[in-house]
Amino acid sequence: MGELVLIRHGETEWSLDGRHTGRSDIPLTEGGRRQASSLRETLAARRFERVVSSPRQRSLDTCRLAGLGDQVEVLEDLEEWDYGEYDGVTSRQIHERHPDWVLWRDGCPGGESPAQVGARADRVLAELDGVEGDVAVFSHGHFLRVLAARWVELETAAGSKLALDVATLSVLGFEHEVDRVIAAWNAPIGD
Repeated sequence: MGELVLIRHGETEWSLDGRHTGRSDIPLTEGGRRQASSLRETLAARRFERVVSSPRQRSLDTCRLAGLGDQVEVLEDLEEWDYGEYDGVTSRQIHERHPDWVLWRDGCPGGESPAQVGARADRVLAELDGVEGDVAVFSHGHFLRVLAARWVELETAAGSKLALDVATLSVLGFEHEVDRVIAAWNAPIGD
């Protein structure tokens, strides 16, 4: 297996506001579209055996604007954490009602638990296991953090330690062709 190149979608109005954006299909801003387009040159230098994306518009548009739309396969399991009742709400607003709430421990009412998101990440890794070459993965902040944690065989909650900005590129790879590592993390890809 080659490297997994993780691309978090460009900015949206809700990412600018700090709102949890799970299953809501929020489009990229003009800035987010520019960020995604700026990926073209970087990704054109690589050959991908597979290109996979969340079904959400913000991820698919990032993929298309980055020049890989003709290769993209939608994987439902690449969706963002289902925030349930907290979709569209900021952490500050949640803490006003539930001061002890922690996403990585508690999950979301009406949404997913950390164990459920971890299981989805494991399914994605199993789906991509054995690909002979690199894979481009277009998805979302919290989900990609979970995916990276599971890649290096850590619990889902370890993703809380991996800050990930919009419009960034990260690489999951191998050291000595055996040990799974996070080879690059949170590298900006646009303006």
